[in-house]
Amino acid sequence: MAVEEEGLRVFQSVKIKIGEAKNIPPYPGPNRMRDCYCTVNLDQEEVFRTKIVEKSLCPFYGEDFYCEIPRSFRHLSFYIFDRDVFRRDSSIGKVAVKKEDLQKYHGKDTWFPLQPVSADSEVQGKVHLELRLSEVITDSGVVCHKLATRVLECQGLPIVNGQCDPYAAVCLLGPSRSDAKKTKVKRKTNNPQFDEVFYFEVTRPLSHTKRQFDVEEEDVDKLALRVDLWNASNLKFGDEFLGGVRVPLRALGQSGIHDAWYFLQPRENGNKSVKADELGSLRLNIVYTEDHVFPSEHYTPLRELLLQSAHAEPVSASAAHILGEVCREKQEAAVPLVRLFLHYGKIVPFISAIANAEVNRTQDPNTIFRGNSLTSKCIDETMKLAGMHYLQVTLKPIIDEICTDHKPCEIDPVKLKESENLETNRENLRHYVDRIFNVITSSGVSCPTVMCDIFFSLRESAATRFQVDQDVRYTAVSSFIFLRFFAPAILSPNLFQLRPHHPDPCTSRTLTLISKTIQTLGSLAKSKSANFKESYMAAFYDYFNEQKYADAVKNFLDLISSSGRWDQKSIETPIMLKEGFMIKRAQGRKRFGMKNFKKRWFRLTNHEFTYHKTKVNLLLPYLLCPGEAALCSIPIENILAVERLEEESFKMKNMFQVIQPERALYIQANNCVEARDWIDILTKVSQCNRKRLSTYHPSAYLNGHWLCCKLSADTAPGCTPCTGGLPANIQLDVDGDRETERIYSLFSTYMSKLVKMQEACGSKSVYDGPEQEEYSSFIIDDPQETYKTLKLIVSAVQTLEQQHTQYKRDKFRKTKYGSQEHPIGDKSFQCYIRQQSESSTYSI
Repeated sequence: MAVEEEGLRVFQSVKIKIGEAKNIPPYPGPNRMRDCYCTVNLDQEEVFRTKIVEKSLCPFYGEDFYCEIPRSFRHLSFYIFDRDVFRRDSSIGKVAVKKEDLQKYHGKDTWFPLQPVSADSEVQGKVHLELRLSEVITDSGVVCHKLATRVLECQGLPIVNGQCDPYAAVCLLGPSRSDAKKTKVKRKTNNPQFDEVFYFEVTRPLSHTKRQFDVEEEDVDKLALRVDLWNASNLKFGDEFLGGVRVPLRALGQSGIHDAWYFLQPRENGNKSVKADELGSLRLNIVYTEDHVFPSEHYTPLRELLLQSAHAEPVSASAAHILGEVCREKQEAAVPLVRLFLHYGKIVPFISAIANAEVNRTQDPNTIFRGNSLTSKCIDETMKLAGMHYLQVTLKPIIDEICTDHKPCEIDPVKLKESENLETNRENLRHYVDRIFNVITSSGVSCPTVMCDIFFSLRESAATRFQVDQDVRYTAVSSFIFLRFFAPAILSPNLFQLRPHHPDPCTSRTLTLISKTIQTLGSLAKSKSANFKESYMAAFYDYFNEQKYADAVKNFLDLISSSGRWDQKSIETPIMLKEGFMIKRAQGRKRFGMKNFKKRWFRLTNHEFTYHKTKVNLLLPYLLCPGEAALCSIPIENILAVERLEEESFKMKNMFQVIQPERALYIQANNCVEARDWIDILTKVSQCNRKRLSTYHPSAYLNGHWLCCKLSADTAPGCTPCTGGLPANIQLDVDGDRETERIYSLFSTYMSKLVKMQEACGSKSVYDGPEQEEYSSFIIDDPQETYKTLKLIVSAVQTLEQQHTQYKRDKFRKTKYGSQEHPIGDKSFQCYIRQQSESSTYSI
């Protein structure tokens, strides 16, 4: 989700590798071991949870998480929780990284010490305050000064124990000051509107009867206003602290007026000091990306230069190929290039061109496409994007079964457990391999057309280059579809969205053995048993050393690399696309009562959207146990729109609506990332429905009218245009301008290499001897054409660089600390003060 900033869109995304924790303090009992899991949070909102690692004080997770961040945030936080024997979760420690500090750790494996989790330090949200100092003349004619403090509103307060009933406590801090005042409690909202004013005496006349004192001018800087936010609780433990701010009165300046937003801060003594590593540490690799995307016309020169790459002669002189040459890792270049070419429908000619060039440089047919070249990385990325649905169809049901059944499949005699039988394990493994092999080799008709077109191109290039080797037309294709697509998906199903988490060690070992066997079956090697270093694997492979397996592989490869096209056949068996617990509101429109909101298990297939009372058994979708039958089933063709629901409808966050012909189903997801994912995939599967709506109601129908437009008829047409533009058939929604911006950023990062490549072109043009070592890493087939392209790239990058620089200057000039977009934080108050006049001193 992009944030609009004066014609510019800002996208945020984060990719996290959660490695391991170490030196977790032992459990205070005889067992001492802990069952730990880790969560990823935007501020305090959980968006991801790892699996539980049992009985360990140094748990290894090895899990990856990627998400587009749909809202603003202050901290990216990680919590380690322990689940005890009573299945209660207690926090052990946390890592909280401020948004502005994320770049320090970009792409680096870093050990972070765990910090204590305290209610006083768990703070999020911001508060809007207005302060005004005025002179007041008393009845006796004496002048004194009063401070009017207006608490306007708060945004983004945390929800504590499922509720937020906030109020603000306000007091003036200083010599002999202790008077405190409170706002009214605002029920069931974490965005309260207070708009209450409180008055405090800053100076008092000497004739004051209770206590005679005067505040000298030089002491005024010691005065400060304190505003604390609390959650009103009915529990005996008292109200919960939500955060506070301290505003020195010098912020008023000469004008005596101050109006600003503040980030809430933890209580000053809220975070107890702990020794390093007292709570252990957590290894993380964080890649946070913020893309600033200009209007499309800004990218025209660079975009057109890139899209011409497929037709450049030679292709090594093209802008896309040059990007692969200058990037440190080919993967860096492949990801945005593939997405850009897919978006503009030019991926097949581009990959065909770079693949043909690579084949012509290959000397041995046995090494074809075996390196980590730009070609192989681009094809990998294309398969991962275009083939995700294909994997769901073929592998997911059997992978789910393997992960659920936990059948022993260890065939290494050294690793065999005493209770296991080697022959039984071999039979279990052979059964799984046979099933996966059969489902793969019979799935050719489901292979995405774009993948088939690429495979046809690979086959033709390889067969033309190595005409003597009759098998190269197969190995060129199998090196991708088996070795780089099916085998990795079996090995790590969580990385291909087939499972939510990395499998447990026992299941992971089973999948490893299956993956190795499938990889060898698909490779069509001459001596397959020799491919295995382990004798037990070579012996196991003898089960499959029959001609029927080789024939099945060749038939499958022939089908997916055919030049003929076919329409995708409808698949009769429903494909499960997404599932999970969410909260739904009863579809009957009862006017009162929280009983309308129920936790339900939701399932989405390509046929229907259903919810159930309990979690559905994945392996028995049609033989449902009691309690698993669908309480509600919505055919996909009945989904007319899927849109967000405004928070004010039910005072609940992360809600969306699935609009049907008769009514809307209101649903609350667990967090903002999950809500966006459900909306995206529901929109995609229903995109082709003929009766899709063009308008909708962004708020609910309650108390006899729509809250958004106040119309009383529940059948009134929507008052807001529906969002749309997502492609059908579960394909990728690519933003071409965003991908071009990413490519510009890469060129900008590696500008020194572009200059070196220009020098290499000049050197090669005038000297045809051995290459200088510093230039030898570049592929330059035509120095003149390559130099021309480099000159155009540098020109386009410099133009965009100037636009980015100007944008940053303008933004810095317009940035006002204390605005709603840039609240004053613990470190930015001094920046705010510096924005005031240097001569601005507070005086009475």
